[in-house]
Amino acid sequence: MELPVDKIPKHVAVVMDGNGRWAKNRYMPRFFGHKAGVDALIRAIDLFADRGVQHLTVFAFSSENWKRPADEVSGLFGLVMVAAAKYLESMVSKGVRIRIIGNREGVSEKLRAAWTQAEEATAHNQRITVSVAFNFGGRWDVVQACRRAMASGMPPDEMTEEAFARLLVLSDVPDPDLFIRTGGEMRLSNFLLWQAAYAEMYFTDCLWPDFGAAEIDAALASFASRDRRFGGAESWASGSDASG
Repeated sequence: MELPVDKIPKHVAVVMDGNGRWAKNRYMPRFFGHKAGVDALIRAIDLFADRGVQHLTVFAFSSENWKRPADEVSGLFGLVMVAAAKYLESMVSKGVRIRIIGNREGVSEKLRAAWTQAEEATAHNQRITVSVAFNFGGRWDVVQACRRAMASGMPPDEMTEEAFARLLVLSDVPDPDLFIRTGGEMRLSNFLLWQAAYAEMYFTDCLWPDFGAAEIDAALASFASRDRRFGGAESWASGSDASG
């Protein structure tokens, strides 16, 4: 699919939903759905990069996911370790930069070490930057930014939207242009609450392990067809477009 350069989102955020249901539909344990989801992510990274997307942020493990059964959480952590070892060399050679965003407290030292290794090994890659949100929540991100502001002694009159945005975990990349959620649900689920304020939303029933080239092209085509206004809804008082 060929789209004009100015119609390609620079930053795509994805809630990768539906792994468990994908496995259930095949009478398989949920773990196999998560494994298929990792494989789908590796494919998606290449596909988005090939289409000119510069930044991809994916929701891998939310702060609410700790409420899942302990064996499922343990299995997810083990899968991350396996994936890091299996795919890191490939990510390095393909020019993919890997970043981990989220609260690193509460995860094992071994897992943190694997994250650091992945980040350091890919730090100079420029084809696409993939930010993996692990133990992440949008509200957590806002709270940690507030704590950083207070710890620095920032005066209240210096707190602006721009200053606050610089304290968030994705402060060095543009806000998402396109927000995709697979699996049929239509909610943000506490993902990038601040950053997605003006993102175009795209929801699909496709379960994440089945989200491939055709689905990516459909999402990008939908984005390209939209007239982005950024100013919000029309003014109810004047009847005019708030964005001018």
